[in-house]
Amino acid sequence: MRIAVLGTGMVGRAIAARVAELGHDVTVGTRDVAATRAGDWSDWAGAHPGVDLAAHADATADAELVVNATSGDGALPALTAAGEENLAGKVLLDIANPLDFSKGFPPTLSVLNDDSLGERIQRAFPRTRVVKALNTLTADLMTHPRQLADGDHTVFVSGDEAEAKKVVTELLASFGHTDVIDLGDITTARGTEMLLPLWLRLYGGLGTPLFNIKVVR
Repeated sequence: MRIAVLGTGMVGRAIAARVAELGHDVTVGTRDVAATRAGDWSDWAGAHPGVDLAAHADATADAELVVNATSGDGALPALTAAGEENLAGKVLLDIANPLDFSKGFPPTLSVLNDDSLGERIQRAFPRTRVVKALNTLTADLMTHPRQLADGDHTVFVSGDEAEAKKVVTELLASFGHTDVIDLGDITTARGTEMLLPLWLRLYGGLGTPLFNIKVVR
């Protein structure tokens, strides 16, 4: 597939590297191409020559699948910059969490209980097929799950359209995920986003992000 990954941070780079490794045509989207290249992007790009860099709109224009790997507060601005027409009809894998660092660490959630960032994105872009997934584990495990318990742990998908969730589930399987639970429509993203306070405390208690939840049934 032609995949656009919006976000140049740790998550965006991890996803871009993995999908490129799997043979997809990958472009990473950024707000400012020149500013990104002026940072440490060049070193990373040198190790991943198959990944292109472009402005959000250019990255998404010809993409078949778009991955939102931005920070929570950057999600809607990045998607707006990508353009409603460029996103219309496309599957959007939303990994972002609505983390609020305004009062320091650990962050709180800026959206919770009766709403979610995934739902806000779906409302803002009604023609886009939003699927929430991968937001409950660290980037290394998102892309290489078998390094922990040989992949015997759980990820979730939430979204309104079954076919869009199938596309995302197949991508997750190609990463190595073996236990993908479909929670239902996009409102179920409230549950996975609200796992983040627990995830952060586990991270603090365990001293490593290399852990995940396993649903035993």
